[in-house]
Amino acid sequence: MSTNRSRTISQWWFRTGRFIASHAFLIAIASTMLLPFLWMVFASFKPLNEIQQFNLNPLPVKWQPANYTDVLYNKDISFKRYYFNSLFIAAWVTLLTCFTSSLAAFAFARLRWPGRDHVFKLYLATMMIPGVVTMIPNYTLMVKMHLLDSYTGLIVPAAFSAFGTFLLRQFMLTIPSSLDEAATIDGASSWRLYWDVILPLARPGLIVLSIFTFMGNYGSFFWPLVLIKSEHLRTLPIGMLYFDTMYGRQTNLIMAASVMNILPLVILFVAMQKYLVQGIQMGAVKG
Repeated sequence: MSTNRSRTISQWWFRTGRFIASHAFLIAIASTMLLPFLWMVFASFKPLNEIQQFNLNPLPVKWQPANYTDVLYNKDISFKRYYFNSLFIAAWVTLLTCFTSSLAAFAFARLRWPGRDHVFKLYLATMMIPGVVTMIPNYTLMVKMHLLDSYTGLIVPAAFSAFGTFLLRQFMLTIPSSLDEAATIDGASSWRLYWDVILPLARPGLIVLSIFTFMGNYGSFFWPLVLIKSEHLRTLPIGMLYFDTMYGRQTNLIMAASVMNILPLVILFVAMQKYLVQGIQMGAVKG
């Protein structure tokens, strides 16, 4: 009995020690990754002379929240306009991407037509093409359609996603085909089947796609840099570029602008983290 009890105690200590060691290792990694972000947040509340001084204390000696108002109400840089442009464009791209990708995914997952699987493979092959390769053809197309320097030119080319189609197709494949048969027997058209039956059941996939799409387009830099010339159409990444050029030595203002830049993404990720993990797990059930 004493031998079994000693073995049980030793096993308990081993599991406890392994649990503590693994979590301590993960906390150390998380702290290392979080340190630059915390420095940026604290630096955004510091006066410029305090940032330029060497100080091991990350907390501001003198808190200066006016850095944020100086950025928002800056006369040279319309930061509020950049904020609106980024949110407006990212929201529209997310909405249109979810709609177009769900339509294509429905056609590839639920409808039967000749050459469907071969067309889907060709569709996926476009994911292998770097965006730089298609940049010049897209720009030429925008010139011919007179969409340069416009919201439409920023939104429409980004509203179609092969990745989004693939992701939603995986979700739609997990939905039982008996629902299609029952809806068809009841006289539902293909559109009614898509809108009333399949799309509500694919909601986790739509949430995942909307998060990825919004985060990707909110921080888009190269395409707006090429397409936009007007100051009032600049997005936040482009605005940050000009802000850094004009205020290269105002580190406190640049940090305040950076914090406001990433704040919507942090809020979105924290609010949707549960749905994001759940949706990815559900989408991996069936290939």
